[in-house]
Amino acid sequence: MGMGENGETGEAGAPAQAGSPVAEFERLQQALAEAEERARNHREQYLRAVAELDNVRKRAQRDIESANRYGLEKFAAELLPVRDSLELAVQSADRAQVDARALKQGQEATLQLLAKALERLGLTAINPVGEPFDPTRHEAMLAQESATAEPNSVLQVVQTGYELNGRVVRPARVIVAKAPAQ
Repeated sequence: MGMGENGETGEAGAPAQAGSPVAEFERLQQALAEAEERARNHREQYLRAVAELDNVRKRAQRDIESANRYGLEKFAAELLPVRDSLELAVQSADRAQVDARALKQGQEATLQLLAKALERLGLTAINPVGEPFDPTRHEAMLAQESATAEPNSVLQVVQTGYELNGRVVRPARVIVAKAPAQ
């Protein structure tokens, strides 16, 4: 066999001609090697992503457990001064005769401590006197006729309600105004 125009021969061991079965075979082997390399890379990326996802899941689980275990720590720290104040009041009541004015002042101071602690924790009072009745924040205990108040407004708060960071913990129990009977 002779040489072709570009110096290639069709014999085995000789350079292959473009479009020949040998050239096609070599091209397919090269494509297969590239595909196998891409598959290995994808598998490694997949395994890394699965491991990272597992780490994120485990970290989130630890954070949830920690929040459950220590979530009340701030709450407890805020209420400890209130407990101390109440304990002091009980001890002083046992010692000597305490006049009613001093006892009342101690109770007011303790109530203020408690109110400030709850406020720092995000708990705010719902005191809607004069506001329109809102069933999402108020619980109507009674409807009472009133010639001075707007119908369906809050006349009186029977029990203060509370919200924690904007979410109702306990609705305010209220007396609602209604139009006087004609």
